[in-house]
Amino acid sequence: MQQRDMSESSSGLTTSNQKFFKSYSTCCSILSDAHNIPSVLSQNRGILGQNWDSRLPSPLPSDSFKYLGWCDIEEHSVQGNQLHCPRVREGPSEEELFFRKEEHTLKKRKRVTDTEKWEKRLQENWENCAELNLSFQDLGDLYQVENFKRILRRLIRVEKLWLVDNSLTDLSAIRLPRCRELNVNKNHFTSFKQLPKIPQIQHLSLAENNIATLSGISDFRSTPLESLILKRNPCEFQERYRQLVFSNLPNLKILDGIPKLPEDCSPPEVRFFYRMCTIL
Repeated sequence: MQQRDMSESSSGLTTSNQKFFKSYSTCCSILSDAHNIPSVLSQNRGILGQNWDSRLPSPLPSDSFKYLGWCDIEEHSVQGNQLHCPRVREGPSEEELFFRKEEHTLKKRKRVTDTEKWEKRLQENWENCAELNLSFQDLGDLYQVENFKRILRRLIRVEKLWLVDNSLTDLSAIRLPRCRELNVNKNHFTSFKQLPKIPQIQHLSLAENNIATLSGISDFRSTPLESLILKRNPCEFQERYRQLVFSNLPNLKILDGIPKLPEDCSPPEVRFFYRMCTIL
């Protein structure tokens, strides 16, 4: 009988198996010790955390500036048309600051005169903006939305504008006479009628809104619109969706990133009549 390479122990396990189980039991004991950390260490960690937090000044020196707009900061001459992605959201009212116990932020606020208001308006200089990104402004209160619309009404020369994820619902009172590219993705529009007046629009992105029907889309028939994105809107699931869009917008070249196809050119009524004839 050929001699085995590994000798068996009295328990019937090979030597290599014994080594494996010893190492395994050692690992288990280490893990169990790790779970049984003395309470003293946990308490010390809590004390260290408290000491670390206590080192930070409360409030921070910069807290008095956190609700100020860029043009409210003194000693600079940066104008709105020099910024591509400014924060224009209005800060909380004085009552809200007292409710939040943040009245220390009022230190930098002061009563402004009519002259100072006019100087601020000149410094904003929104009328001369050609390209502007006002996305992610976090417009949670009505007065913030109104201030946002005040700025939009002044964008008479803007050509490219991004208004992504601002919870916007209605901009029908806004007119952007020179806007060629508008991105209003991730808002709360439910109709094309709620969009701003954009007679020169060429590229319009409305992805991730709540537009359920194509009613009002024909209003863009007289515009030079070439590219339209309606992805992730309920209207995207409408029957003959692409045919309906292209029949209302004959100058459109790209829909949802896909160029106009031959089957998109046929009027939906003719295609429907053809199907009826086929069934009969």
